[in-house]
Amino acid sequence: MVSPIFAPAAVSSGVGLEATRRILDGTAEAPRVLILTTFDLDQYVYAALSAGASGFLLKDVSPEHLVAAVRLVRSGDALLAPTITRRLVERFARPEAPAVAAHRGLAALTPREHEVLVLIARGLTNAEFATELHLAEATVKTHVARILGKFGLRDRVQAVILAYETGVVGPSTPDPARQAAAP
Repeated sequence: MVSPIFAPAAVSSGVGLEATRRILDGTAEAPRVLILTTFDLDQYVYAALSAGASGFLLKDVSPEHLVAAVRLVRSGDALLAPTITRRLVERFARPEAPAVAAHRGLAALTPREHEVLVLIARGLTNAEFATELHLAEATVKTHVARILGKFGLRDRVQAVILAYETGVVGPSTPDPARQAAAP
């Protein structure tokens, strides 16, 4: 069983980030780390994700949202505070952002895995994937796991970053399910 760990809130001093790195370094079945902080700055979010955190929330989160976040992170999903997600999408989805060369592993994706990667980047849940792609949720989970495995990714947050950094998605990326349904 994977247990979530709350990292120290001292993100600005680097203590929380170093603790995250040490917790995740070299363990066979690493726990999931959820950063809870008052610092709503992109540089801390990026540093936390790079250190291996599976979640990043601000301390003004409601108790209900915090409990839901712990459950999500524990189940293997990743989570960012909504304001942070919005800023990251705006930053990476700008038309003037330079296109990044495709990751060499992108060619290894099946067409369906490519569709799923696009939907991961759009922030859909497994249930939403299943509905949109007309698949069973277990099949969606298999596709997500294969994508994460092919790239050595820990969670969906890293998959979103990969999708934006490699240009798989951008501000005008068409929805694969809607494209397939179009006449």
